[in-house]
Amino acid sequence: MTNAATAQRTATTPPSVELEPEVVLPSQFYGKGGIDASLQPEKRLMLAVLEDAVGTFQKYTWARDRAGQKLLAEVEEWFTSDDHDWPYSFMNICNALGLEADFLRSGLRRWKQAQLDARVDGVKVVRFPFRRVNGSRHAITGRAPGMRHIA
Repeated sequence: MTNAATAQRTATTPPSVELEPEVVLPSQFYGKGGIDASLQPEKRLMLAVLEDAVGTFQKYTWARDRAGQKLLAEVEEWFTSDDHDWPYSFMNICNALGLEADFLRSGLRRWKQAQLDARVDGVKVVRFPFRRVNGSRHAITGRAPGMRHIA
């Protein structure tokens, strides 16, 4: 073919266009930090498991009975484990929630050491329990006690 024939053929043939569907998943649109963990039931459960473990760790740090000491040993073993096989292992929960596992571990060690130091000094240990901030399970209905009905 000559150059003129190729140019004429190119001019009459529409260019081929590859069409791709314009589907965007929520995880692609929002990125990692855009989706609130409270909207995903699996992540809410993971957060509840982590909260329970930290609460157990704090509650049984000073356990004297055998059952409490066993619970503390189990939760400390769970925190120190690098297991990735079980979906609700400490490492998998931290990865799913976007938390730094080593940072949490060092914070728990520092907290426990501070409690041990405070106990030796005779200072009363004050624990701050977790309070769930998000979620839609609970609702306030009715009037508060002592409030009058206004007609």
